[in-house]
Amino acid sequence: MTLFRAIYSSRPFGFDAGVLHGILDQARRLNQRDGITGALICRDDIYLQWLEGPEDKVRATLDRIAQDDRHLEVTLHVAEPADDRMFADWAMLHDPATSWIWSRADLADNAIDRATPEEVTAFFLRLRGTAEARTSD
Repeated sequence: MTLFRAIYSSRPFGFDAGVLHGILDQARRLNQRDGITGALICRDDIYLQWLEGPEDKVRATLDRIAQDDRHLEVTLHVAEPADDRMFADWAMLHDPATSWIWSRADLADNAIDRATPEEVTAFFLRLRGTAEARTSD
């Protein structure tokens, strides 16, 4: 089994607490079934998600997300083999309303289109460090 990592962004459609709760519930259930772990950074104007697991399962999840009408403008930023899981303890770690990713003005100025794989990866490395600090307290 090849471990595979993907990071995508999308624009939420119909974002509210109920929609987000539904996405998180579905992601956690299906990811656990498929051996996928990851993290979701979200606001009402962006979803940024890290998925890791068996390549066929991660790609099938990306296909499902691309067909999901709760996601608009799905953009794949990273798709590559991985040596280790970064979020092995989380079927889907959720970080709501993150203020240290792109600002609303950055997004309006198409920051997503200019984003490098290293930039989006760095957001998740910071999230992982924050989550680990919270669980070790």
